[in-house]
Amino acid sequence: MTFHIDASIRARCFAALGMRAGSGGLLAVLWPHPSTMKTEIPDELKADVPPSLWGKILSATPVIMTVIATLLAGLASSEMTRAQYDRAYAAQLQSKAGDQWNYFQAKKLRGAIQRNSLELLRATSASASLNPAAVQPAGASNKMAFDAANQLLASAEKPLPLSGPVKPAFDALNDDKPESEVTALLKNVNGRSLDEALKLAKDRTRAFDAKLDGITSDLDQTEQRLSSNPTQAHDFLLWQMDFNARRYEVEARLNQAVAYVYELQVRKSNLSAERHHTRSQKFFFGMLAAQAAVIIATLALAARKRSLLWSLAAGAGITAVLFAIYVYLYV
Repeated sequence: MTFHIDASIRARCFAALGMRAGSGGLLAVLWPHPSTMKTEIPDELKADVPPSLWGKILSATPVIMTVIATLLAGLASSEMTRAQYDRAYAAQLQSKAGDQWNYFQAKKLRGAIQRNSLELLRATSASASLNPAAVQPAGASNKMAFDAANQLLASAEKPLPLSGPVKPAFDALNDDKPESEVTALLKNVNGRSLDEALKLAKDRTRAFDAKLDGITSDLDQTEQRLSSNPTQAHDFLLWQMDFNARRYEVEARLNQAVAYVYELQVRKSNLSAERHHTRSQKFFFGMLAAQAAVIIATLALAARKRSLLWSLAAGAGITAVLFAIYVYLYV
């Protein structure tokens, strides 16, 4: 540090000491350079002087990196929790899809039984007619019942009217395309579209069941009207068995459509789980990097301050990182 003395003050000091400016003597010994004086600050005191802005930032680095590491650890845990939720939800959807496949198999089995019974009856019967005109003499109401039943089956045999990105994914699953192709198509499908497709498939099944209840009641009345005529009753029995076989086939396809939509939801939920799991891993690696930065900053401070506590903190951080690497590689 440098101090500058005013000339008038210097002159008064010389007068008080009985000397002239520039003369030798005691003043020259005590004050060899009267115009300028320098003072050096010891290194111990310099360490206590407040650092610059950059120094403050470096000193706060361990604290900042600790906060960042904590945030990344929370994000990693959150993403892993969401991945586990999506896996659990996919398991629930798979259970529902399994129920629909059970219904599908039951309907297919019933249809096959009806077909076998029909073939056996036709093989052992003199009449092989399945023409509804054979029972029309009983009245026009019988023909209306037959027409309504056939129209119901014809309308239900149409494919599920899907649109948007869901349709290609549904068709790929229905056509037994490779899993990689189905997965690629599902990436463009959102959860709301799948929910709407599932609602559409279920509504179509419920509508078919509701219409079938009314037609079944009409067919029961037709059977009662034809019971007095053995020939017409026999022909009606053959027609009814054929109708039931076709009806079970239609019901099986309706349940199959619902099952396919559930299968798409299962795959979509698994894709979401994989995405969250990957994000969790990346956040975890980011947390390790931040923790490593904390350790490096702590070591730097420990070397500068020669403090035992800072050294212990750095050692604990290194141990934690090494333990995490061990768990990741070997456990």
